[in-house]
Amino acid sequence: MSIIATIMNAATGQPIQKMTFGRMPKPWVSLTLESGEKVTAERIDVGKPAPGKFVAPVEIWVRSNG
Repeated sequence: MSIIATIMNAATGQPIQKMTFGRMPKPWVSLTLESGEKVTAERIDVGKPAPGKFVAPVEIWVRSNG
């Protein structure tokens, strides 16, 4: 089962994009966004599933490496 995560900008609190992972990413993961920007995860938040749903929301908060 894939993990669909929302990539969030830690500085602004705004969502950047969605990404799919084969398994839960590690908290220190480095990512390359669609824009080509390289970022590093600061934290990963896993929320509670909505009532009657199985999938929990996942947010990866990132900072720019540049």
